[in-house]
Amino acid sequence: MTQWMNIAYNEAILGMDHNEGGPFGAVIVCDGKVIAYAHNKVLKTNDPTAHAEINAIRKASDLLGRFDLSDCILYTTCYPCPMCMGAIFWARIPTVYYGATMEDAARGGFDDTKFYTMIQNPEQALDLRPLDGEKTKELFEKWLKKKERTIY
Repeated sequence: MTQWMNIAYNEAILGMDHNEGGPFGAVIVCDGKVIAYAHNKVLKTNDPTAHAEINAIRKASDLLGRFDLSDCILYTTCYPCPMCMGAIFWARIPTVYYGATMEDAARGGFDDTKFYTMIQNPEQALDLRPLDGEKTKELFEKWLKKKERTIY
C-alpha cells in the first residue's frame, strides 16, 4: 500500500472504530506533502455531506486559504460517490487515486449506482419545480455588475 493510501486507510479505520461513519478515508497531497486527511463523519455529525473526501477538501481549502486545489492530488479508499465527485470537480483536483470500487462499496452496503443513475435525469428522480425565476435570476445580473467578484 502506498504511503498516501495507507494514511487514508488508517483514517477509515479510525472513523469506523469510533463509530463516526462508514469505512472511508481520504488524503490530499500537494507537492509531495500531506495537506489534509479525513474520514467519514456522517454518523458523528448527522451530516449526510460529511464524507471523507469532502471533509478532506474542506480542511485542505481552509489550511491553504484557497478553493482551487488544482495543484493537489486526492487519495481515497473508495471510488467517490456523485456528491464527492462534484466536490472534487469544484475543487479542481485533477488526479484522484482510489482503492475500492463502486461494486466493492455496494457489497458493503453503500450502493451509489442509484445516485449516478438519478443524476443522469434528475427530473425523473426529484420533484423539481421552478419558482420565482424572474426575481431570482436578478441575482446573476447583480453578480455580474459587482466590481469585486471572484469567479470560481
